[in-house]
Amino acid sequence: ARVPEVRARLSADVQAAFDGDPAAGNTDETIFSYPGLLSLTVQRLAHEFYNLQVPLLPRIMTEWAHGLTGIDIHPGAQLGKGLMIDHGTGVVIGETTVIGNNVKIYQGVTLGALSFQRDDDGQIVRGNKRHPTLHDHVVVYANATILGGETVIGHHAVIGSNVWLTHSVEPHTVVLLEKPQHRLKGPKTESGAII
Repeated sequence: ARVPEVRARLSADVQAAFDGDPAAGNTDETIFSYPGLLSLTVQRLAHEFYNLQVPLLPRIMTEWAHGLTGIDIHPGAQLGKGLMIDHGTGVVIGETTVIGNNVKIYQGVTLGALSFQRDDDGQIVRGNKRHPTLHDHVVVYANATILGGETVIGHHAVIGSNVWLTHSVEPHTVVLLEKPQHRLKGPKTESGAII
């Protein structure tokens, strides 16, 4: 009964991959060669089994895709329509992550947990919201890390490369690191320029 909805979500993912990548020649190319779409296809199917509380199989499915693509999406993550995972290697999306519609994520992004709550016996408490929420039209650039179950990224926000976030961000906010300074070492010419 859920297959038509899963198919609709995957169609939106295919279109997002094509629309978001000027190197894509057509949607067939994105379907058959983009690791992000393979991971999303497997995760969306595994998510349905996860919701039905089918044991073990959902995790086996997503770990199989992880092994092929380097993209680790837990079957419990809630993914909106039109998600694009560009390049994808090193992406980690945790179990309680919620992602809205038309979100774009680049390689190396982690949507993870800050820390794990423990009970009086020192055992990890399960079932809590540990991973962030990204609202619609968010873009997260390469190697950004967003942590924590109370961390909410507002719609149309842009999170720059290498940013480390453990707090919420308002809609339409751009979060960037200050421009890094390069330090070059090497032989110098007579004018003092480094070669």
